[in-house]
Amino acid sequence: MIHPVILCGGSGTRLWPVSRKSYPKQFSPLMGEESLFQASLRRLSGPGFGAPIVLTNAEFRFIATEQLASLGISDAQVLIEPVSRNTAPAILCAALTLQDTPEALMLVAPSDHVIADTDAFRSAVEQGAQAAAEGRLVTFGIRPDRPETGYGYLELGLPDATGPQKLERFVEKPDAAAAAEMLASGRFLWNAGIFLFRVGDILAAYETHAPGLIGPCRKALSEGQKDLDFFRLGTAAFSACPDISVDYAVMEKSDALSVVPFSGGWNDLGSWDAVWRELGPDASGMTTQGSVTAIDCAQSMLRSEDENMHLVGIGLKNIAAIAMRDAVLVANLDESQRVKEVVAKLKTLNAPQAEGFPRCHRPWGWYETLSLAPRFQVKRIMVHPGAKLSLQSHVHRAEHWIVVSGTAKVTVDDEVKLLTENQSTYIPLGAVHRMENPGKVEMHLIEVQTGVYLGEDDIIRYEDIYARS
Repeated sequence: MIHPVILCGGSGTRLWPVSRKSYPKQFSPLMGEESLFQASLRRLSGPGFGAPIVLTNAEFRFIATEQLASLGISDAQVLIEPVSRNTAPAILCAALTLQDTPEALMLVAPSDHVIADTDAFRSAVEQGAQAAAEGRLVTFGIRPDRPETGYGYLELGLPDATGPQKLERFVEKPDAAAAAEMLASGRFLWNAGIFLFRVGDILAAYETHAPGLIGPCRKALSEGQKDLDFFRLGTAAFSACPDISVDYAVMEKSDALSVVPFSGGWNDLGSWDAVWRELGPDASGMTTQGSVTAIDCAQSMLRSEDENMHLVGIGLKNIAAIAMRDAVLVANLDESQRVKEVVAKLKTLNAPQAEGFPRCHRPWGWYETLSLAPRFQVKRIMVHPGAKLSLQSHVHRAEHWIVVSGTAKVTVDDEVKLLTENQSTYIPLGAVHRMENPGKVEMHLIEVQTGVYLGEDDIIRYEDIYARS
C-alpha cells in the first residue's frame, strides 16, 4: 500500500492572472475540465494506493476539501500548515502521522504538475517501490527534451539507463550553456520533486541529516487541533521550523538515493510558455481557449477566462494574452517567466488583482463582485446544497437578496422564511441574519449591499458551523 502525500500550497505568482495567492494554479482547470489538484488525486488513487494525506494552508482548506469531495474522496487526511515552511517540515509531519507503520510507503508529489501518461507514471512508481522496499530514498527524474534553465537536474551514474539506479548528485538550475551540455551528455534528468520511500527510512534520514526538525514537527502534531475535517498543526511549534526544502535538508545529504527515469510526459506549468507548450499548439503554433478570435496570429496563446470577455488577437506573434474579468496579461511568450515581477509591482500599487481572485471561495460556496462603487456593491453568490452561512450582522451596511435559482432559507432576527426563484428580501442594517440552502441543488442569488462601508471585515458572527471567528 502506497500512501500519497500531496503538497498543496503555493504563492500563485507564476501563472498570474489565472493563478493568484488566494487561488493558486493547482485549483484551476488549466488543462481541461478538472483542476491540476483533482488530476493529481486521480493519478494517485485506486488499487495499491491508500487514503491521501494533503498538506495545505488555512486559506485553501475548503477549496481542497470541495475538490476532494467532487471526486468522491472522503477519507483524505488534510493537514493545515499555519505558516509556509517549504517541503521539509511538511513531509516530515506527514511521515510522523504514519510512524506506527514504518514499513509503509509514502509517495510525495506536488499537486500542480501535469503528467500525460498515467499508466507510465504508475509503472515508474512500481519500479520505485521495489527500490524503496530495499531501503532506498527514491526520486523521479524527467528525461529532458530541451536545455531548460528553469529546473534543477539529477545526475545519473549511467547515461540512458532505465529503471531505478543510484543518483550521483543534485544539480542546481544551470545557465544555458551548462543546460545544453547536460542535455547532450544523456546523464542528466530534470528534478520533478516527486519522492518515494518507506516511512521508517525517511524518519531515520531526518534523524541523521536534519535532527533539528524532529522536535518542532512532533510538537506541531502534539499541539495541533482537530478542526472540522482538518487537522491544524500547532502554530508556534511549526513556525519554529526552518524554511527549507527536503532536497537541501535530507536528500542531498543521503547516500541511499535512487532515481527512476521517467519519459511519460511531465510539466510543472511554471510559466505561460509551459502551458502553451503543454496544450499542443496547432500547425501555426496557436492555442486558443474560451471566447477567443485569432486573425493572422502565430506562435501565440489566446485565453479568455470569462464567457462575457471576448478576446481578439490580430497579427500576433509569440504572444501570450490571458483575459479575465478584472485583469488582462499580454506578454512575449519568451518573457512569460517574468510574470512574478508583475505581481510584485501590483503589490506596491496595492492593486487587489495582485493576490485576490475575482471569485472568492468559502466553505459554503463562493461569491464574486459584479459591481462596486461608493456606498453600494452587487454580488453574485452560490451556496452548496445543505450549506449555510454564519449567523451574523453588519454595523455599516444593509442588504437586499434576490434568489435567481434554487431555494433559500432566510433568517432575519426572529423571522425564518423560504424564498424561491424571483423572490427577494431585505436585511436592515444591524439585523441578525443567515442564509442557507435547504435544497438538493445549488442556490444562486444576487446580493445588493448599501452603506457607508462595504468591507468583508464588517461582520459580527454569532454562530458558524465552519468554526470561523
